[in-house]
Amino acid sequence: MQIDVSGHHVELTSAMRDYVTGKLEKLDRHFDNVGKVHVVLSVEKLVHKAEATVHVAGGDIFADARNENMYAAIDALTDKLDRQVIKHKEKHTNHHRGSREDKV
Repeated sequence: MQIDVSGHHVELTSAMRDYVTGKLEKLDRHFDNVGKVHVVLSVEKLVHKAEATVHVAGGDIFADARNENMYAAIDALTDKLDRQVIKHKEKHTNHHRGSREDKV
């Protein structure tokens, strides 16, 4: 999984970059086909915003989160992405694994 982190009106520190990559590593545990993740961290007045686009097999997943604290926004973002990736995986798994005779 390739993680691209950029900042808009905010200086990205190595601690922020490491925090984002550490949090997004758990997406790989739930779904193997995560290709590239693009994260944008920004500040608008007093609101910190984190948004991410995850490129997975079968489409793209987008989520954003806002909070007064950048680290809390990143936490909320990863929770949203985690739920969406799990839902995407469940949609694309084959639910008809057993033969028809087993269900009769």
